[in-house]
Amino acid sequence: MPFVTPGMTAMTPGSNLPLTAAKVAVDVTAPVRLDVSGLLIATDGKVRSDDDFVFYNQPSGPGVTHSSGSADTITVDTAAVPAEVEKVVVTASLDAPGATFGGTEPTATVRDADSQAVLATFTPPGLGTETALVVAEVYRRNGAWKVRAVGQGYANGLAGIATDFGVSVDEPAAPAASQTPTTPPQAPAAPPAPQAPAAPSQAPAAPGSGKINLDKGRVSLQKNQTVSLVKGGRPLLTTVRMGLGWEPAFRAKDIDLDASVVAYDANRKKIDACYFGKLVILGGVVQHSGDNLTGEGAGDDEAITVHLGDLPPQVTGLVFTVNSFSGQKFTDVAKAYCRLLDGAGGEELVRFDLTSSEARTGVLMCKLVRQFSGEWEMTALGEYVDSRTVRGMVKPGAAAL
Repeated sequence: MPFVTPGMTAMTPGSNLPLTAAKVAVDVTAPVRLDVSGLLIATDGKVRSDDDFVFYNQPSGPGVTHSSGSADTITVDTAAVPAEVEKVVVTASLDAPGATFGGTEPTATVRDADSQAVLATFTPPGLGTETALVVAEVYRRNGAWKVRAVGQGYANGLAGIATDFGVSVDEPAAPAASQTPTTPPQAPAAPPAPQAPAAPSQAPAAPGSGKINLDKGRVSLQKNQTVSLVKGGRPLLTTVRMGLGWEPAFRAKDIDLDASVVAYDANRKKIDACYFGKLVILGGVVQHSGDNLTGEGAGDDEAITVHLGDLPPQVTGLVFTVNSFSGQKFTDVAKAYCRLLDGAGGEELVRFDLTSSEARTGVLMCKLVRQFSGEWEMTALGEYVDSRTVRGMVKPGAAAL
C-alpha cells in the first residue's frame, strides 16, 4: 500500500515536478471502470510505431508497462526508456460506451515504484463531456526526468488521443454531439429509398431472376453468396442490426477483436466509418454497441445498428469488418460469424459463419449494397487481410464492392 511522504505534492493542471526516483508508477483511479494507457512519444510528438502504445492487451513497451489491480497503473523505468523517446503520456478513457467524465473525478497518484512512496497526486478539475483524458506525462528535460499534470480532455474517446499522437486507429472522430447516441428517426415502413447508383460491380436487380430473398425465412449464406433484402415483394428499409461474434480457439487466451462498418459512395470512396472509437456516424443512422475485450460469452460480441431507410442517398455500400488491433491472428479465433437481425423484433434474417481461418489480423465479413431499385443486397465475403485497424480495412473494403 503506498504511503504519503512529507514531500508529497498535490499538483494542478500544467504544474511539473522533478522526479526523485528512476522508476515511477502512475496509478489512475476513479469511481467507475477506466482503461488506462501509456504512449511513448518521440521528439516529433508522435509514437514511433503502434508498439509504443501500451495498454491492457499490449502491456509492455520499452521501459514502460501496464498493470491492473486495485488501480490501473503505468510504470515507467526511466533508465530503460529509449533515448529517442521524449515523454510517456498517461491516458484514461471510460470503459462504458458513451459515458463521459462529468461527475467523475479520476485521480492520478505518482509513486516511487520501488519504495511505494507517494510523490504527487493530481485530480483534473471541471470535467464534463470528455470521454478520454491525457492525465499526466513523464518527460525528459535537460537530461533529467519530470512529471507534469495535464488533464486535457477529449470528446472523441481514446481514438482521438491515439490519433493525435500518431497511433493508427482511424481519422479523428466526429465532434462530441455526434458521439452520443440519439434517438434515431423512424424509418419509413414501405416507401423505397431514394434512387442511387449501385456500386460499380453491381448490376440492377432483375425481376424474376430467382435471386434468394427473405420470403422463406432465415437465409444461411456461404462465402460469396448474396441475398436480396426483400420480403413479400417489398424492400427491407426498416432498422436492422448486424451482430458479429467470435470465441477464442481451443487453448487460446482471450481474443480482443473490433467490429466495424465502412460506408462508401458509388465511386467506392469512403464516406465514414463506425467502430469502437466512433460509435455513431451519419447523424445517428449507424450506431455501434461498443468494444468487447475478450470474445467470451454467448451471443453477439459486438453489434452495429443501421436504419436502412434513413441512410443518405450517397451511401451505396456498407462493408462490415473485424480486425485485431492487438495483433492477434484469426487462427486464434473460433466460431466467427455475422448475422443480420430485424431491429424491431430481433428475428435473425441472414447468417454467415466463417468456416476457415488464416494467420492474418483482419477479415471482411460481408457487404450491403444498394441496388438501382432501392433494395439492399447482402453478400458474404470472408476475405482475410493484413490490417489491425479500421483505416487499413478501407481499401480492401472498397475493392470488395
